[in-house]
Amino acid sequence: MRRRVVITGMGVVTPLGHAVADLFASQVEGRTAVAPFTRFDARTMPTTFASEVKGFELSRYLKDAGRYEHCGVNTKFAIGAMRQAVEDAGLLDEGTGDRGRMGVYLGSGEGAEDFPALINSIGAAAVAPAYRTADPLVFTREILKVLDPRREAEVEMHTTVGHLGSIFAFEGPNTACQTACAASSQAIGEAAELIRAGDADVMAAGGAHSMLHPLGITGFNRLTALSTRRDSPRTASRPFDLSRDGFVIGEGAGIMILEELEHAKARKAPIYAELTGYGSTADAYRMTDPHPQGRGAVRAIADALADAGLRPTDVGYINAHGTSTQANDSAETAAIKAVFKEHAYKVPVSSSKSMLGHLIAAAGVAELVICVMALRKGVLPPTINYETPDPACDLDYIPNTAREVRVDHVLSNSFGFGGQNISLTVSRFRD
Repeated sequence: MRRRVVITGMGVVTPLGHAVADLFASQVEGRTAVAPFTRFDARTMPTTFASEVKGFELSRYLKDAGRYEHCGVNTKFAIGAMRQAVEDAGLLDEGTGDRGRMGVYLGSGEGAEDFPALINSIGAAAVAPAYRTADPLVFTREILKVLDPRREAEVEMHTTVGHLGSIFAFEGPNTACQTACAASSQAIGEAAELIRAGDADVMAAGGAHSMLHPLGITGFNRLTALSTRRDSPRTASRPFDLSRDGFVIGEGAGIMILEELEHAKARKAPIYAELTGYGSTADAYRMTDPHPQGRGAVRAIADALADAGLRPTDVGYINAHGTSTQANDSAETAAIKAVFKEHAYKVPVSSSKSMLGHLIAAAGVAELVICVMALRKGVLPPTINYETPDPACDLDYIPNTAREVRVDHVLSNSFGFGGQNISLTVSRFRD
């Protein structure tokens, strides 16, 4: 018999709250975090709004927070989320258990982007009179004056997971992945596999990311992936709606404590749910567009159900990737129908991103936390801003109002740029 993996702790730092209860309450009530940018002046950009984390202070979670002042906000969010999760699981005391059997697996995006240093150095090196080329020697001289070596080290995605292992004395496997929007879900799935294989007893898994800087926003604008609904930011994220015009970018972090069942029982840990299924595939199609029929998504969903030993009719709720882009929402709908057949029209589906925005590498873990809470509370969050049905998206998307339904098994989808597809199932825990 394979080792069973349960969830014994959760923590989040998101635009809709810095605690799991706050995040879920916001989802159930249909509150949105989308608002105009405050980090920088975006008036000249096609997109002028995002879903920002507000009021976060690292010192609330860490006594020596000043040591990490040079870190990017992604790392700070991750520390806050992990502190909550580790404390929730009863593992904050370093004397609790064999720390060499406890690891960290993070879907981690890039860290601190020193945009002013880069752009000012490029400007100083621009060659007159056209200013269309730059002198590399001048650029090198200028940027070496202003770069902070400590901040530059934090740009690498492995530094965040290293900090988490060090701060919380998790001395087992320490790993990071960056599979775009699927990253934190992949981290959770792979962490579960480490526990199943016997390589760890406890894994802190999830993700952290922020692309709320000029380079990040410009990149997505050039891909025409972001909503440009400048006149109504609060209604800009509208998954599965006919008038959707792109996703709304967000930021944040989430951590789940995954634990081998017998290990959790031995220390009388709280058990929120069981992680039962994991599917991972690639579209092998295009860099940004998903396969129109959701080819890779079909396999990921089917693999997760098979891994969990579930039939499609066992699933009571699907938390969709649901980005609010034309291509993703129609492809995901097609994939759900391909796997679930006639049951596709009976299973409720919703997108947390309609309220939360898209947290990129942290999206999957935040959404899986919401799935666990929905499982425990018997309330399914809605898809807000759903006004005009799309003939290509014809499922039950729980429009605008939460629904009280008791379910035993939940599916969560995360599909990333490049065609990475992750599906996870969580189930009501039964001993």
